[in-house]
Amino acid sequence: MLVYLNGEFLPEREARVPVEDRGFIFGDGVYEVTRSVDGRLFEEPTHWRRLQRSLGAIEIDISGALDREAVREISERLLRENGLTGGHAIVYLQITRGAAPRTHWFPPAGTPPTVFLSAQRLEIPRELRERGADAITHPDQRWARCDLKTVNLLPNVLVKQRAHAAGVFEAILLRDGVVTEGTSSNVFGVLGGELRTAPLSNYILPGVTRGVVLELARERGLPVSEQPITLEELPRLDEVFLTGTTTDVQPLVTVDGRPVGTGRVGPIARALQEALYRRMAE
Repeated sequence: MLVYLNGEFLPEREARVPVEDRGFIFGDGVYEVTRSVDGRLFEEPTHWRRLQRSLGAIEIDISGALDREAVREISERLLRENGLTGGHAIVYLQITRGAAPRTHWFPPAGTPPTVFLSAQRLEIPRELRERGADAITHPDQRWARCDLKTVNLLPNVLVKQRAHAAGVFEAILLRDGVVTEGTSSNVFGVLGGELRTAPLSNYILPGVTRGVVLELARERGLPVSEQPITLEELPRLDEVFLTGTTTDVQPLVTVDGRPVGTGRVGPIARALQEALYRRMAE
């Protein structure tokens, strides 16, 4: 596969990053994953705004390295040259503070950032989307800036492994008795006909698909509340589903081994799932 690294397109096997890169040493970087449908980048402006927000918050300056137009052109070339202009794919973008001698403080001004992009095909697990998935709950022990899409994902990885070992799709994170999000997804619930999800804060990622789903729900006149779901409310939810760039709308049918609602995919999750796929195809 062809990738992009620091101004150069090259085969993936030839791409090399210095061992002193701060992304490798410190996890000092951010990333974005953008969906592509038939070669078109879905919600590209929203992903760019979130990238800019993450970069600004951790003070990485890419003004001399690339801009939105350049990222879009690189992404589209990777999709074309890797034969990914038909069907679903993802473009991965990672930017670190660059390579420099190891110090906990920032390297000298002018140190070029490391910019990496790759693309790969996305196979949608249609059967899982249709029948629903299972999840467990787990304490949210991550740092207090979960709203930034940084490459510091070790806490997410550890909990995702627990979910994997338990044979389930995702782990729903709980902080101070309320649902925050999943390890790699946002979480929605339906209670009494109202769609609920955690409000934006420093404890959840402002998911691009989360925002699209909220918009689709409001367009359909569904009651929507960005209000936390409590641990006590979890067993009483009529529906639970996840959202994400590669997760789409993924219904859950059990949480911690207990059925969600009837134990089958609910009508609101199904309607929003179909609406999201229609939006992607526009």
